[in-house]
Amino acid sequence: MEQIRVAFIGLGVMGYPMAGHLQNAGYHTSVYNRTEPKAQQWAKQFHGQAFKTPKEAAQECDIVFICVGNDDDVRSVVYGEDGILAGLKTDAILVDHTTTSAELAVELAQICQETGHQFVDAPVSGGQAGAENGALTVMCGGQQSAFDIIKPVIAAYAKQADLLGENGQGQRCKMVNQICIAGVLQGLSEALMLAQQSNLDIEQVVNVLKHGAAGSWQMENRSVTMAKDQFDFGFAIDWMRKDLGFCLEEAKRVGIRLPMTEQVDAEYASLQQQGLGRMDTSVLFKAVKQQSEK
Repeated sequence: MEQIRVAFIGLGVMGYPMAGHLQNAGYHTSVYNRTEPKAQQWAKQFHGQAFKTPKEAAQECDIVFICVGNDDDVRSVVYGEDGILAGLKTDAILVDHTTTSAELAVELAQICQETGHQFVDAPVSGGQAGAENGALTVMCGGQQSAFDIIKPVIAAYAKQADLLGENGQGQRCKMVNQICIAGVLQGLSEALMLAQQSNLDIEQVVNVLKHGAAGSWQMENRSVTMAKDQFDFGFAIDWMRKDLGFCLEEAKRVGIRLPMTEQVDAEYASLQQQGLGRMDTSVLFKAVKQQSEK
C-alpha cells in the first residue's frame, strides 16, 4: 500500500473526502484543485501534498483520479502542457470519477492507449454523504487488468465497485442510475403531495413505508425535508440536468424514447428558470406541486 502513489484531481464536495480516504488508507496522495487554497487546506488536514498543476500532481503516480464537473472540465485537467497526460508516467492508470458522456470516456481511453497508459471511466453514486462515509458505489468501464489494480485502492471510499464492460459502459451505467433517481423522485413527489393533502404525518408514513417495497434512499433521506420545503443541500439540479442530457442523448443513439426522463428534465428546466438551479434534486417536489395546481 505504501508503495502505491496516487493523485487526486478535483477537491469538490466529493473529491475532497475521497482523496482524504486514500491518504488515510496509507496511499501517498498528491492533489490538485483549481482553487489552490482548497488544495492547501486539504494537504494540511490530511498531511498529503498539494501541487499547482495537474501535471505536477500526476508525476510519479501509479494511479491518477479525476473528479471535476463536466466533459470540458475533464479535458481542461487532462490535456495541455500542464495537464495530467503531460506528467503521467508510462503504464500509469487514469481513472475518471466525473459523470461525463460515454463519448468522452472512449476518447480518453484511446488517447491513453496511444500514450502508453490505461483508462477507466468510473462515475460514482452515493452523493456527498457517501463520499464522506467511504460508502460510494463505483461503476467502471475499461480493461479487466486496470480494474483489478484500482479496485482495492478505491475500496478506501467505495462499498461497491464493478466493471460493467469496455470504456464508456461505466458512464452508461451511471445514466441508468440517474434515470432511476429521477423516477423515484417523481413518484415520491406525487406520493408526498397526496399524503399532505390527506393529512397524513409524513415522518410516520416514511417510518412505515421504508421497510416495505416502496422503500428507497430518497424516501428515507429526502421525504421529510421535501415536505418541509427544504432543498438547500445535496446534488444540485444543474448537475442532474447535465446527467439527464447524457441519458437522452444515449437514448437517441440507441433509437428509443425515455418519456418520464424527458418529463423530469423539462420540470427541472422550469425550476432552473425560477432560479433554483443550485437546489437539491428533491426540489422536483415544487415542480410537481406547481403542475398539480394548474
